[in-house]
Amino acid sequence: MEITAEKHPSAVRRGAAGLALAAALATTITATAGSPADAATPTTVTIAADATPTTTVTIAADATPAATVAGVATTADTATGAPPVVPYDFGDCPDIPAGVDAARWKCEVLTATGSLTLGSRRVPELAPMTVTHAEGPLPDGADGQVWGALRSTSTTVPGGLLGTGTTGHGPLLPVALRPEYGGRSDFYSTGNSLGLFTLRFRVLSPLLPHGCVIGGDAPVELRLRRAGDSEWVSQDPPVIRFDAYDDTFTAPAAVGCGPLGRLVDDRLGLPRAAGNAITLSARYTFETYDRLPAR
Repeated sequence: MEITAEKHPSAVRRGAAGLALAAALATTITATAGSPADAATPTTVTIAADATPTTTVTIAADATPAATVAGVATTADTATGAPPVVPYDFGDCPDIPAGVDAARWKCEVLTATGSLTLGSRRVPELAPMTVTHAEGPLPDGADGQVWGALRSTSTTVPGGLLGTGTTGHGPLLPVALRPEYGGRSDFYSTGNSLGLFTLRFRVLSPLLPHGCVIGGDAPVELRLRRAGDSEWVSQDPPVIRFDAYDDTFTAPAAVGCGPLGRLVDDRLGLPRAAGNAITLSARYTFETYDRLPAR
C-alpha cells in the first residue's frame, strides 16, 4: 500500500533529511566522515522544523524506542522491491545549541544509494551514504539546524584512468570517488524542492595524491527535488522512504591531483556545466534529543 507522506509546509524537507540530501541500504556504512573537520564543526542556520505528518497510517510498528532503530517493515520492502532496512545509528548526532528544548529538537539520520553522472562518466551504483543532522526551535523562537556528519565509502568509476573497460587496466589505474561534505547545507524545503546540500568528491587512485578532489575550490552544489510521493514505511519507529534527483548541477574540475590532474579531468570529462545528474533512493528516521542516550 503506497502512502503519501504529506507534511506541514515547514517540514517537507523531512523527505530529504537534511540534505532533504535519507533509507535503508544494502550495506551498513562503516567509513569515516569526509574529514574530521567536517564531522566535528557544527554550524547553525535558520530553517523550519516540524515533522508531524498530517496523515497517520500505520504500515509496520516496532514499539521499542532506542538510540539505534532496528530494521522494520520487511514485508512492505518485499512488496515494493525496496532494499531491506538496516539499523539506524544516532552516534553522529551533533550537540544542540545551549538553552533549547531537547524534546523539540530532532536528530535526523538519512541513508541513500543511487547513481551519479559526473562529467562524462556514469557511476551506476553509488556506495551507500549516510547524512546526520539536527534541527529544532532556537531560544528566540527561530528555527535552527546543526550539521552532524556524512559517512560513505568509495565507488569505482568505470573505465579507470584510461577511460576504457570496467576498472581500467592494471593495479595502478583504477579510479574511485568518495563523497565528502562540502561545507554548506540548508534542508529547508518547499513542495518538491528539498533544499541545498554541497559535496566534494575525493578522487582515489594509487597514482594520485590524497588531495585530489573534485569541488575542492567550489563544492558541487546539489538542489535535490523529490521524485514522486514519500512513503511512510513505519510510524514507530518513524521511517520514511522517498526518491530524489538533481540533473542541473555543475561539476567543476579536479584540484590537487599533481602531474596527472589534466588526465583526471580529461578522463572524467571535467569541468562540465550540464549533463551531470544524481538520483537517490533514500530513507530517513529521527529521534528527539530527550530520548537519545546521555553522552
